[in-house]
Amino acid sequence: MPTLVLASTSLYRRELLARLLVRFDVADPQADESVLPEEPPSATAERLAVAKAMAVASRFPDALIIGSDQVAFVANQRFGKPLVRERAIEQLRLMSGRTVTFHTGLCLLNSATGRSQVCGVPTEVAFRQLSDEEIERYLDKEQPYHCAGSAKSEGLGISLLSSIRGDDPNALIGLPLIALCRMLRAEGMQVP
Repeated sequence: MPTLVLASTSLYRRELLARLLVRFDVADPQADESVLPEEPPSATAERLAVAKAMAVASRFPDALIIGSDQVAFVANQRFGKPLVRERAIEQLRLMSGRTVTFHTGLCLLNSATGRSQVCGVPTEVAFRQLSDEEIERYLDKEQPYHCAGSAKSEGLGISLLSSIRGDDPNALIGLPLIALCRMLRAEGMQVP
């Protein structure tokens, strides 16, 4: 069985993959995550998932490599990782009372054969109408500065939401495990 590699430095993706009780390595993809002009957000997420997997393929010539990326958006406005409090406040104000799509791109690359499987898993997240005080209290308690959209649904961020719609709750956290299991089985890996 080939080695399984997660092409990501995300602690969240690592924790999600560990749920499958499979052994895996982690590699920093160091991929360029720039958005291309006129590129739809869903295409960005899927392209970057492939780019991350491809970026580590030469280091793992006989592996199944997982690449994943997520883009949050409403209409033509994208929400990335805020990194700092001021940006998180701005994002949460803009998302307040709106439904945001979190599109998670997933790629499973077999570096030995060159075969790749790619899909996108959208999740629609409806934010409640948020007051500035609620936003400030939330950020004081959770500090989600490394999460696209500034809210961790797996934590206190769930209190900011009115609904979540999607096929895989793990996709919102950053790694769609249902689709990944399907891809791994297609490559001959037994899950569970």
